[in-house]
Amino acid sequence: MKKLLLLMFVVFVSSLSCVAVEPEPTLLRCCTFNIRLKNDGDDKAGFGWNVRRDRVANYIREKAIDVVGMQEVLHPQLLDLLERLPQYDYVGVGRADGKTRGEYSPIFYKKERFKKLEGGTFWISETPEKVGVKGWDAALPRICSYVHLQDKVTKKRFWFFNLHMDHIGVEARREGAKLIAKKITEMCGKEPAFVSGDFNVDQHNEAYRTIINTGVLEDSYELAEKKFATTGTFNSFDSNLFTESRIDHIFVTEHVTVNNYAVLTDGYWTPNDKSGKSRKGEAAPQEINFSEHQHRCPSDHYPIAAKITFKKK
Repeated sequence: MKKLLLLMFVVFVSSLSCVAVEPEPTLLRCCTFNIRLKNDGDDKAGFGWNVRRDRVANYIREKAIDVVGMQEVLHPQLLDLLERLPQYDYVGVGRADGKTRGEYSPIFYKKERFKKLEGGTFWISETPEKVGVKGWDAALPRICSYVHLQDKVTKKRFWFFNLHMDHIGVEARREGAKLIAKKITEMCGKEPAFVSGDFNVDQHNEAYRTIINTGVLEDSYELAEKKFATTGTFNSFDSNLFTESRIDHIFVTEHVTVNNYAVLTDGYWTPNDKSGKSRKGEAAPQEINFSEHQHRCPSDHYPIAAKITFKKK
């Protein structure tokens, strides 16, 4: 009898091992963030990179971002971020020489979670593989970096593209949108793909409609089940300004569900009075001391974060 029960138990356990258990849908927290290039003018105005770099890194770390596409990143800024975010690796090159000169549009990803299958950069121009060129009527060379990642646990694969469209060239933005859609179609097959970036156009612009009309990409804002967007994405370093324009976007292919979308408006405070004087508030308890401070933004763009799950096949 004992032998029979043991045999039945072994058969039961063996049958369980034959059942394919599909992992839970992968949750991905992705982000786009124009961090504002380091320059002397910002230093003089009090919001230079040396003041902001810890705040930018904290944004990414504290929001538990898995993959983030950044724009306007100069090489020294890239090194600063890698030092402050050791849990991330990156893909990207400088747009001027395909190495370290000029702005990067790098993609940072959690290296313990993801395996990089491949990655690279192409120029948003008539000759995408030619380094340092300006496309169509663009004022500057523009690039798109990309990475093909695999989740080490679920084995889920996806593509992430990140770019910075031209601020002047109307044709360059329109043709660049077509180029991105073409690249995704050629490279990604049936795997999910994301496109993050500063597109320099809002949701009412022709170039935005060009992206949507390709039928390849959809706006994560429009798909989001929950939205936390009390303003647009450009702030000009002034948190008192309001706009409905979203010029920074995360586009997705049909293979995902966008659980929520947020424009992250967190800021920081700097003292106005270096003497450290404090005062009492007229209608506040006298135990409270106030000091004059200014509310500042970590960049002239607000980052966008989206929480996404992959659809089951």
